[in-house]
Amino acid sequence: MEQLKILIIEDDEDIREGVRILESQNYLVEEAKNGKEGLDLLTEDTDMVILDVMMPGMNGLKTCREIRKRSFVPVLFLTAKTQESDKLIGLMAGGDDYLSKPFSYSELLARVQALLRRYRVYKGKELTDGMSKEKWLELYDIRINEEFNEVWVGEEEKELTDIEYKILLLMMKHPKRVFSAQNLYESIWEEPYFYSSNSTVMVHIRKLRMKIEENPQEPVHIKTVWGKGYRFE
Repeated sequence: MEQLKILIIEDDEDIREGVRILESQNYLVEEAKNGKEGLDLLTEDTDMVILDVMMPGMNGLKTCREIRKRSFVPVLFLTAKTQESDKLIGLMAGGDDYLSKPFSYSELLARVQALLRRYRVYKGKELTDGMSKEKWLELYDIRINEEFNEVWVGEEEKELTDIEYKILLLMMKHPKRVFSAQNLYESIWEEPYFYSSNSTVMVHIRKLRMKIEENPQEPVHIKTVWGKGYRFE
């Protein structure tokens, strides 16, 4: 039976020791105490990364972005935070799943097995051998090239700012999900939300609609859910 390699990047020694119990299921566990050390240990043979969000120096979000420049390996975030906005920030950084501390061994094992199964069966590990392969996300008449940050509506390419692109990508990855202004602000801007931040989100939503909607006054894709936020459909 092939032994899969899991890299745990976590500054808490007790948690690293707890994750090593995965070795009882024939996984090979490598340990790193911080993001820089973890990136040094990441190789093409790494099958999965378990990554702490809150670490000194290079935090988990920055580490995940660096991982995504090299590999499509599944990333499971570990964090003490449980708010929905924190989860969205992790997913926007390139994470695949989210596990809140404290967690049980059975829950950890279930998440690890599920992520590895999806990665190896549905994506195929060979995808990491061809990082130049373009990755497209398409819904209705909108297509996003995630490798080159290109956005097409029908046959026309649209020039979006970095913020507009991130908003559209997040919403298209979670269609029909309602995002509050706080969800969007903390996920995209990665800053604490204040009431005044609501107008910032509104301005960017309006500009995004002007670029992707045929009639921005009656949008068919980015809908306002009154009193709750915005939804892509």
